[in-house]
Order: sequence, then C-alpha cells, then structure tokens
Amino acid sequence: MRKATLRRTTKETDIQLRLNLDGRGKSKIATGIRFFDHMLEQIARHGGLDLDLAARGDLDVDQHHTVEDVGIALGEAVKKALGSKRGILRAGYFLMPMDDCLAAAALDFSGRAYCVCNFKISAARVGDFQTELMEDFFRAFAHAAAANVHLKLVYGRSSHHQVESIFKAFAKALRFAVTRDKQLRRVLPSTKGLL
Repeated sequence: MRKATLRRTTKETDIQLRLNLDGRGKSKIATGIRFFDHMLEQIARHGGLDLDLAARGDLDVDQHHTVEDVGIALGEAVKKALGSKRGILRAGYFLMPMDDCLAAAALDFSGRAYCVCNFKISAARVGDFQTELMEDFFRAFAHAAAANVHLKLVYGRSSHHQVESIFKAFAKALRFAVTRDKQLRRVLPSTKGLL
C-alpha cells in the first residue's frame, strides 16, 4: 500500500494528514473552510484515494495560509506515497463536464514543478471559500509534489460548478497519473533513469 502520514506545523498553520493512494475514496476533512473541505473531499472521492486531513490555521487573518499550506502538505504526502515512482503511469489527464461547465486537467509527476492555471472564476467567493486561492493551492501542490499541473476552465456559467469541475478534473487526472501499470510495474517511467 502506498501511504503517507505527515504533520506540517508553522506559526500560521498546523496540518495533520494521512493519505492512502490505493484507497476507496474515503475522506475525513476539516480545514475550517467548509467549501474547501468539500473540494478536498472531491479529490479523495474522484482520485480514488483515502484522505484524513485536519488543518488549523489563522483564519482570523485570512484563508490564504491554510489553503496554500494544505496544498503543500497534500503535495508532500503524494510525493512520499509514490516512493520511487516505478510502475506508475506518471502522467494523467481528464476532461470533466459538470452541467454547464467543462474543465480540463493534466498532471505529470516528472520530478519538475510547474503549474499553469488558466481559469477565471466568476465569483470572488463560493460559499465561504475565496476562489482566488485556488491557484495558490494548485501551485503549492505542484511545487511540493514536484509535478507539472495544468488546469483550464474551458467554459461554464455557475461559479460553484466552475470551481468543482476544476477540482474533479484534477482528481481524475491525479488518479490516472498515480495508477500502477501492470505491464511496466518495475519500470521507471522515464528514459533518463531518474524522476
């Protein structure tokens, strides 16, 4: 089983996380930002991973520290759980339709961090979540996981669906990228010999 447990503590946040990449989509999430919790639940469910995450942050100041640090913690956990990366597909992509919206995501666990977020959410907040922080979350994940993360909102009307379709597309692309390839189970997915 590809698992990771970590605790990340700063002066701004305290995050405890347990991750199982070979899970069943179960989650127990508490960040103090309910809509963000819902999006992290989407990552677990649609990514086929089990995720227990508890974050306490300085929400009296802003949501930024909590959202970004959760991205860092999740990226570090995925990187740790992947281990040597032997036998994984390494890259994954997905187009996620959600009613009026269509979102695209592509991930590559290349060992190099890069993030492109091509979306503009029509509302400043969805529920209690500051939507501008989505980019901070995904950039933090990409850096900590040493992955390429490319996200695009192709179109959509509802700001709720815009955000959710992006998170779901990310989750599905993540699921494909970390999946083990039975045919190449001992092979590192790189001609360089290092990821």
